[in-house]
Amino acid sequence: MSGQPIPVIIDCDTGVDDALALLFAVRHPGIDLRAVTCVAGNTDVDGVVRNTLTVLEQAGAPGVPVARGAERPLIETARSAPVHGHDGMGDLGLPAPTRRPVDVDAVTLLRREILASPRPVTLVPTAPLTNIALLLRTHPEVTRNIERIVFMGGAVATGNATPVAEFNVWHDPEAAAVLLTAGVPITMYGLDVFMRVVVPGSDVSRLRASADPGTRLGGELLAHRGPGSAEDPAGGLGDAGALCAVVDPAGLTTEPLPVEVSLAPGLTRGQTVVDRRPRLGKSEIHGDSGRPLPVDVALDIDEERYVKLWLSAVEGPAR
Repeated sequence: MSGQPIPVIIDCDTGVDDALALLFAVRHPGIDLRAVTCVAGNTDVDGVVRNTLTVLEQAGAPGVPVARGAERPLIETARSAPVHGHDGMGDLGLPAPTRRPVDVDAVTLLRREILASPRPVTLVPTAPLTNIALLLRTHPEVTRNIERIVFMGGAVATGNATPVAEFNVWHDPEAAAVLLTAGVPITMYGLDVFMRVVVPGSDVSRLRASADPGTRLGGELLAHRGPGSAEDPAGGLGDAGALCAVVDPAGLTTEPLPVEVSLAPGLTRGQTVVDRRPRLGKSEIHGDSGRPLPVDVALDIDEERYVKLWLSAVEGPAR
């Protein structure tokens, strides 16, 4: 990659795969990681802050500011994802971090860092979108210095929290609905591509044997994520793929499509309804509803390309 590094801010709920994304962002020379904000999701928000600081410390990251954000969704109660273990980080027994979060809340830090950036920021939420919704509603002026929002969330086809809803959107559907009206370019990196980028077991084993703490942590996290076994510990990159798409968007096939979040109670709550029809339907013709703004929806991905990209960064030295 040539040119200046891309200014990036990550909003996360660290989380095994958020940790893989943080490792990549810290170590890839094409990313200028300006801040990390934390929100309840994979675990409670205080656990997310602890996990985030731990990953940055293990990765040898410079003094990236980290802030505590929302401890629950806008309306719903908080509902964690037990797949990430009791501590949200695969119960790896990592030492407590010596780093501390900054003394401002996540929304304040987001506003400060976005507006202070000399170049427009790429905002990468890999978590429920509560912090982002609060930011956009409280400080809409930030959109003038946001280049793009690349969010991990949603699904065109099958969900994981419910048959149709992906966890991050399902956790706070109202926040996701706010995001989709932000008025800036948006890429939806959803489950349709999220599940497909898997690091082979031989690479995972090599990472786990590394003398570098950050590289070794990447291997341990991948081994926890699966879908591998003890004999073949292959692991999915998950959220880290969204960061790969920031650095190398050509590895992602997207299509601008209208996307709307289902907010009604019941089985479809939190579903991202992606309109792939080639022409307006009877509902729109009769004026029942307007089409929402188009979003660049990820429909296909070059898995091997992103695996190589992630490995080349995480096995490199800390910057």
